[in-house]
Amino acid sequence: MTTTGSPETRQRQLDEAGRWLRRHGFAGVSPTPPLAARLAVRQRTRLATQLLLAMFIVAVGVTYTSSRQQAAVRGSAPDWLLVLILMVVGLVATQFLLHWWVRQADRRLADTLPRRVTLPARLGWRAVLGVPRAAIAVTVFAGAVVLALHAMSAPDSKTRYAAVVLLIGVCGAAVAMLVQLRYVLTRPVVADDEVSLSADLVMRSKDARNAINPSVLWALPISSVLDNSLGRWNAGWLAFAVLSAVTFALVSPCTRRSAVIARAAAEHAMGGTVTR
Repeated sequence: MTTTGSPETRQRQLDEAGRWLRRHGFAGVSPTPPLAARLAVRQRTRLATQLLLAMFIVAVGVTYTSSRQQAAVRGSAPDWLLVLILMVVGLVATQFLLHWWVRQADRRLADTLPRRVTLPARLGWRAVLGVPRAAIAVTVFAGAVVLALHAMSAPDSKTRYAAVVLLIGVCGAAVAMLVQLRYVLTRPVVADDEVSLSADLVMRSKDARNAINPSVLWALPISSVLDNSLGRWNAGWLAFAVLSAVTFALVSPCTRRSAVIARAAAEHAMGGTVTR
């Protein structure tokens, strides 16, 4: 599998792959059509994922507003909660299909390689993600669930209903994140030498870190919780979002660069490489 499209498109993809290599410490390495093809597929998938999450956030807000209007007229709004659950299922299913598309593209590319380099041992989440990033992601999701559950005991029915909507949205985002992370950690390596192996591991690390970015949790309260008045519940959510975002931003630069980890793993793997 190589880059597809017109010669201008192929050249643009090669230029983008060259810039990607330089950004990640591969100065002097020429981009190859297979690498350009893999990066192009991932760029389209990343854009589709961002658009999907943005649509999900908007849908949560629309569901919350519409359900409140229905509750004001009929006294309850169970139909809208069912719609929200179906949207969560659709989000997870679409994420699965997007990553299946990437896996199929990698598989077709791997079949064209004259030899296949693989890691003698699968990299774990500590090497791919880093403990600080993983800990913050887990803490943010757990904190969001705890706050939503706590709000469900509030005497205000409006706050309780907002908490239910938010809890469903948070659980949906968490499952979608786990689907992405599982794919990244279990997908096979596509490489035929040390450089392509390092590049593959960098892509894996970046994909994993993008998957656990909790930015969707910082946007969900805006669409489903915040109201005209800023009460204790809303103030708590704002403080939680700001503190978690600041912590995430501070830890990210402290995490070892993915290229450094990738090259160390590639150098170690080439000693016991499995090829075909």
